[in-house]
Amino acid sequence: MAMKAVVLVSGGLDSATVLGIARQEKRECYALSFRYGQRHNIELVAAERVAKSLGAVEHLVMDLPLDKWGGSALTGPIDVPKDRDEQKMSGEIPVTYVPARNTVFLSLRLSLGRGARSP
Repeated sequence: MAMKAVVLVSGGLDSATVLGIARQEKRECYALSFRYGQRHNIELVAAERVAKSLGAVEHLVMDLPLDKWGGSALTGPIDVPKDRDEQKMSGEIPVTYVPARNTVFLSLRLSLGRGARSP
């Protein structure tokens, strides 16, 4: 019986690589993505494509309204800067930062991996 893996999949290169490695290790993979109140759907479309193309058994998309916390250009009515000067921003928190987003994602992934939902 293959070992299971719950992989956070954003649709980007890093998560696609992790899913690919897990599949290469012959794991039974379950992809997990989040609809966290982001203003665009492009990353979820990419995540679905990655999960499907790399052979995930299932792709679960959880609703997680991080936009209720506000304060980020990714989830609220703040303009996303197009041509910001990284040198000038040294030490500043970018307006695209969603507070504790990845920590919350990892916590939910861990709960799924420990049987809260039996993939």
